[in-house]
Amino acid sequence: MVKDKTFYELISDYFRVYLPQFKKRSAHTIRSYRMALNSLLDFVAKEMNIKLSEITFEVIDSKMVAKYLAHLDENGNSLTTRNLRLNCIKAFYSYAAEVSTETIAFEREISKIPKATVPKYRKVDYLSVKAVNVLLDQPNTQTAKGRRDRFFMLLMYDTGTRLAEIREMKLCDITWGKKAEVKLLGKGRKERAVPITDSVAAELKEYAREFHAATGKYSDDYLFFIEQRGGRFPFSDSIARKIIRSYGESAKEAWHEIPDIVHPHMLRHSRAMHLYQKGNDLSLIQQWLGHSNLETTLVYAYADTEHKRKALEASIDPASPLAKRRNAERFTLSDDDTVRKLYGLV
Repeated sequence: MVKDKTFYELISDYFRVYLPQFKKRSAHTIRSYRMALNSLLDFVAKEMNIKLSEITFEVIDSKMVAKYLAHLDENGNSLTTRNLRLNCIKAFYSYAAEVSTETIAFEREISKIPKATVPKYRKVDYLSVKAVNVLLDQPNTQTAKGRRDRFFMLLMYDTGTRLAEIREMKLCDITWGKKAEVKLLGKGRKERAVPITDSVAAELKEYAREFHAATGKYSDDYLFFIEQRGGRFPFSDSIARKIIRSYGESAKEAWHEIPDIVHPHMLRHSRAMHLYQKGNDLSLIQQWLGHSNLETTLVYAYADTEHKRKALEASIDPASPLAKRRNAERFTLSDDDTVRKLYGLV
């Protein structure tokens, strides 16, 4: 039995009725909300050394949520992720206050927690081409699991998908023509088609022969799956993150450039950066990634500029007169720069 029955009944109604039936939220959105609340509850249980069933509205006060947000910061989560989790928590409390007047005081306290200020052009964590290759070399391809894991990371990088998109990818979403492409269902349930490079398409066919021999490549089976209770189910977020993080740790030992923590979205960032560095237009990259707003894609142009600036500064002799200019105001993208980038003028 749970200690606070109202608390858990509201959670149940929120995810099973309110979000899907009344708010018509997509499965991706509901998953994000559920992940945020689960993450908070797991943290609270560990912090208080109690069971989930013992968590109540009284336990989760503003100080506890602040500790949780600090925990996210300490574990390398971006400010965007931090704010997203906070928004999801606030949304649940807002719902709870509408349904149960007993929770209004708790909602008011949580609603006062401020969001973190996110820089217009935030830092982008990405891997160099060499670092990506080192990462892909880590799985033991003499085993079926190793071949699966390697291709999972390869396809995620090649298509620049979000984790949620590749988790839900099915065989029937792939066009097996002369030029292979995959249909993705992104944020807001917007569909887009992304090309698969020829070399990766060849590996995709080999993967389908090995892991989907019984069903064929036009079935509605999940492309990447785990077998449980006699059925095939898509990777969970935790499984996918664990796969990439574990290979990232071994890659770190092989190549110093690999960061301490490699996460799935880093492959998406890496693909976008490599496309930009090869001279592809930002408008093309925007469509490739499924960004609804160009401002989101501009982060890669800014990150590339920062990378070049740091490389230039590192190459300047300390005795050179140019060394005095190292701390000059950093270059930022102006409106004119944006227009040139968009329409291929540079």
